[in-house]
Amino acid sequence: MAAGGLAGLLPAQTQLEYALLDADTPQEKENLVYQYLKKMDSRERDLTVPELGGDLQWLNTEGPISLHKDLCGKVVVLDFFTYCCINCLHLLPDLHALEHQYSDKDGLIIVGVHSAKFPNEKVLDNIKSAILRYNIVHPVVNDADATLWHELEVSCWPTLVILGPRGNMLFSLVGEGHREKLFLFTSITLKFYKERGQIKDNNIGIKLYRDSLPPSPLLFPGKVTLDNSGERLVIADTGHHRILVTQKNGEILHIIGGPNSGRRDGRFSEAAFNSPQGIAIKNNVIYVADTENHLIRKIDLELEMVTTVAGIGIQGVDKEGGAKGEEQPISSPWDVVFGNSISGTQEDNVLWIAMAGTHQIWALMLEDGKLPKGSDLKKGVCLRFAGSGNEENRNNAYPHKAGFAQPSGLSLASEEPWNCLFVADSESSTVRTISLKDGAVKHLVGGERDPLNLFAFGDVDGAGINAKLQHPLGVTWDKKRKLLYVADSYNHKIKVVDPKMKNCATLAGTGEASNVVGSSFTQSTFNEPGGLCVEGNGRLMYVADTNNHQIKVLDLETKILSMLPILIPEACDVPDNLPLQKDKIKNLPKLPKSAPNIQLPSLTVAPGQTIQFLLKLTLPPDSKLNEEAPNSWFITAEDNTWLLQGQCLSGEIKDVSSQTIIPFQLPMSCLSAEAILAIKACLYYCSKGIPLSRVCGFTSAWSS
Repeated sequence: MAAGGLAGLLPAQTQLEYALLDADTPQEKENLVYQYLKKMDSRERDLTVPELGGDLQWLNTEGPISLHKDLCGKVVVLDFFTYCCINCLHLLPDLHALEHQYSDKDGLIIVGVHSAKFPNEKVLDNIKSAILRYNIVHPVVNDADATLWHELEVSCWPTLVILGPRGNMLFSLVGEGHREKLFLFTSITLKFYKERGQIKDNNIGIKLYRDSLPPSPLLFPGKVTLDNSGERLVIADTGHHRILVTQKNGEILHIIGGPNSGRRDGRFSEAAFNSPQGIAIKNNVIYVADTENHLIRKIDLELEMVTTVAGIGIQGVDKEGGAKGEEQPISSPWDVVFGNSISGTQEDNVLWIAMAGTHQIWALMLEDGKLPKGSDLKKGVCLRFAGSGNEENRNNAYPHKAGFAQPSGLSLASEEPWNCLFVADSESSTVRTISLKDGAVKHLVGGERDPLNLFAFGDVDGAGINAKLQHPLGVTWDKKRKLLYVADSYNHKIKVVDPKMKNCATLAGTGEASNVVGSSFTQSTFNEPGGLCVEGNGRLMYVADTNNHQIKVLDLETKILSMLPILIPEACDVPDNLPLQKDKIKNLPKLPKSAPNIQLPSLTVAPGQTIQFLLKLTLPPDSKLNEEAPNSWFITAEDNTWLLQGQCLSGEIKDVSSQTIIPFQLPMSCLSAEAILAIKACLYYCSKGIPLSRVCGFTSAWSS
């Protein structure tokens, strides 16, 4: 057992840390670490890590991993993290770089130990989505009950623990920003134990979930917004590292960036983003929170050009700002919204920024102007507006003394009596307001009164502090109804807040993380929705249903929920990762004319409605399905291929003794009032030792 957990490392490592401060050259630092390792290795008794429980769930591996058996002979970096935590996300580029430099053949293994903060983060499928979203390629163990966390007396996220080849603890690094030490400690540890012949070069069985991810028009979309006309949608297709501009029916007008991450200005086909989140559009200009590039980007739809207007492409630690935008380092911007300065002559002359990385709200001056309780500012200046930079749930009449905890969503209510910014403050599980008259920061719903308690979360409808949220990521203001809608992300719900009465209630979602388009809002489900927006006329709400890789559409008058299809016009320049349905159709098998065709009765359906086909097939007597053959069903729609965009067009038939369920969702915007859909099946079976095949078709017609 680890004697005293990480505390046992403290005396020796503290001494090393002080010595490193006085070292002038890299060689001196390496020698100090080498001597430290000699001292630690010669201890009478190792500080060892307990074995990871055999009942723990593993991801990105072929099976459970034993720390003292499978990882014996490896230098192991344990990364204690929780996927909601921005500081944990800031550490991932360091870990990516480390595993790029050293592989398991070199003797290094990184193991993510996911120790959840929120109940939602304990669920394996949600961790799996986070691993895909953040491109984590090393093994991850779900320490849902924080067993190893408590055994080692870990106290905060993130914490790195570096182990020697016997599972012996050597170093710990708490928090982010230790890249130089991480590389120094790891490289010298590998060298030290290789010299002693204790490093093994065997491979560890890695099986990445990303390799089995099916193609999808959207991948973890984080945010969605509308232009002033209500006719164009802008979608942050975060997992594909790009921005989509579509018509209201989902037909793509522009694809900007993607499919791979990068940092590049230029024409739409050349530009590159890295996990973009917040977007704001006015006329033909879009501003983007390019989150993992730590940039604010500007998209000009007329010139079809992308430029950088704030940030330097490296995570900043400055909590004051004040430099020209393109010279000002910033940290993980998560959302953006237009607003007005108190002295400007033009509308929308400020871009408000939810700076999740420094727990603050910043402003980018789009024109000369003045902020509440501030001085005159020149166009292009980027600076802190509210938040001390401490991670807190602290309200204050002075904006610089208030504290936020990873603000992730913004919305503006410019009209009286509101005249404020609404802030989805994710880590405090609250919604807060910032007055645009005097900058005062106030509580609206969620959380609790203690500004240091960031664990006051739940799923409770109620008023003010009695309402409970769980890591909300998005807010949007309904000008027509004077209501605020909240993406209560980890509760998988959309909630509605009356800011006058401070009442908060569930509008849509059951609380279950799934993907059901039900007959009503409260029978439908979401999976960690990250952003939302409402039309100016208050009719439709669009929700970025992040882990379902969809945009959901909620009709606030009829209470009907549907899915927005992503339609690819022929003229659109489509990158490789957005699947073209016509290519899929081309590859589907052709049935012979002799195949039986069963005509089903016609149906009357509504746009956005989900239909389920139940396929029941029987084989001739004394026949057996050839399970090794490609038995399958597939969908076609001649002359109506618009029906097939974003659909699953084929699937396996593994067993004919039970019904095969084939779901099909109609697009929200239909291009014709009547259409014919065909479901075809192809089976391979053996009859008294003779291989045969059976093909048939089912045709359904409908009108809307």
